[in-house]
Amino acid sequence: MSILIDLSSKVALITGASQGIGAQIARTFHSAGATVVLNHPGIGTTGNDAHVIAAELNAQRPNSALVIKADVSKPEEVQTMMQEVKSKAGGLDFLINNAAIIKDRTISKMDLDEWDAVIDVNLSGVFYCCKYALEIMRDQGAIVSFGSIAAIQGFFGQANYASAKAGVQAMMRVLSREAARKQIRANAVAPGVINTSMAATIPESVRAEMLKNVPLARFGSVEEVAHVVLFLCSPLASYVTGQTIEINGGWRG
Repeated sequence: MSILIDLSSKVALITGASQGIGAQIARTFHSAGATVVLNHPGIGTTGNDAHVIAAELNAQRPNSALVIKADVSKPEEVQTMMQEVKSKAGGLDFLINNAAIIKDRTISKMDLDEWDAVIDVNLSGVFYCCKYALEIMRDQGAIVSFGSIAAIQGFFGQANYASAKAGVQAMMRVLSREAARKQIRANAVAPGVINTSMAATIPESVRAEMLKNVPLARFGSVEEVAHVVLFLCSPLASYVTGQTIEINGGWRG
């Protein structure tokens, strides 16, 4: 017996969807039949990149993808985005909190702006998106937010990033209780090193050392992360909530 994940008539909002993991999640949910909303912050080429992806998806299925600009670290922009999702897509079934930035530095050298910037996007941004998404989400939906292996391993120079990601994982445990009355499930995923443009900036010598900790002896792909997120939003995960799913090839430090 084959098992099909069919998200037809469902709407998924993916933050930070202009590239990397977010872009692949948009494509994966679209392949499952969902209407996808690609969020971008309007920085650099993110807007153009998001529109290119939306055009690609709309060519496959007309009126199945739209783009909304919003900086998730600004609550007023998030609230406006959610109202736009409601007016243009009719409501929301799945929220994928993927948007994140990184500004690594040791605690002694990290300036306050570097701390604030990462916390504002990676932690407060998830809070804002969850808070205002709940106002438009339909019952029996799902929220998946991105934690990280950094929250578990505590990598050198990542006090801001690791703290934010650990906070996200804790937030999803709280939200799983608070949203249960609407049968909305809330989970986190904690990827290890995934082959993205961000990972490509890691020096080769450091990458080699990291691989020694991965039993599968390779880094992950964006497709592999997107598939886990899709599972968590599908009926196959209807009794999974308040969890952090690690996607790291078996990395145990």
